[in-house]
Amino acid sequence: MSAGCRPAPRLARRGVARGAVLSLIAVAAWWRLAAAQTGPWAVSPPRPTVGDTVWLARQVTVPAGWRVRAGKLAEADEVGSLGDADVLRASDGWVIRYPVVVWVTGTHLITLPPVWRLAPDGRADSVPGGTVRLDVQSVIPDSVKQPQPRSAIAPLRPGRRNPAALLLAIAASAVLLAGAIAWRRRPSRVVPPTPPVPLEGEVPDARWLAAGEPKAVAARAVGRLRIAIARAHPRASLALSTAECVAILERELPDIPLRQVADVLTQLERVAFASAHGADVAVLAERARALARELAP
Repeated sequence: MSAGCRPAPRLARRGVARGAVLSLIAVAAWWRLAAAQTGPWAVSPPRPTVGDTVWLARQVTVPAGWRVRAGKLAEADEVGSLGDADVLRASDGWVIRYPVVVWVTGTHLITLPPVWRLAPDGRADSVPGGTVRLDVQSVIPDSVKQPQPRSAIAPLRPGRRNPAALLLAIAASAVLLAGAIAWRRRPSRVVPPTPPVPLEGEVPDARWLAAGEPKAVAARAVGRLRIAIARAHPRASLALSTAECVAILERELPDIPLRQVADVLTQLERVAFASAHGADVAVLAERARALARELAP
């Protein structure tokens, strides 16, 4: 390497140092500009006491269309956060408010988180949060240095007790108890009997037949005769078929006109189920009515 090329590394180092200095100057200028665009923190109420809700507010000035985002306040032993920060729009920017509470009297320095400024095109920068000084006072007046508990103004219990109140309460309880027992043992209320409902008379078979309803006449005659048979012998219930019912009557009541009963029941059931045509339903119904009267005890 020649002697004329040796100063090149020194010139390169000077260029790097000059670039670093210019960068620091630019960052310092931006920091001062950002700080100038934000106001100081305001404390409300100005003289808080222990346990009060204290609002730390600050206005941030941003260009039109920009938004801000507040950082999260860190918890401390003596200072507690009461929630997230409120970001409110102002006339020339945004207002950020932190609700806090202080549990110990004295002077406290609260470090606030940085505030982020968001541009519409996606750019973002931050503004330092800074610190706030709080002078928290006690809820006890300063004139009382060492407060001592005071005695009761009056005795908690009177020296002489009046038994009238106790006796009155016992008497009222006894009266209420006696009334409740008497009410529970009251006689039952007499309910008047329901007036009889007039029933309509049975529609004659002739009207059903004139209306073209022979099935209804046959079904009613079968039901009347089956009820009479069930009353004559309980084992011949209505749940049995006609054949089963006739078999029971043949074993238990051989002296009744069994053939006539079976013949009338069979013909009426054929009419009721529309399997017989041309039968004289009126005659069959009259025969069923006569057999039911004969089987009645």
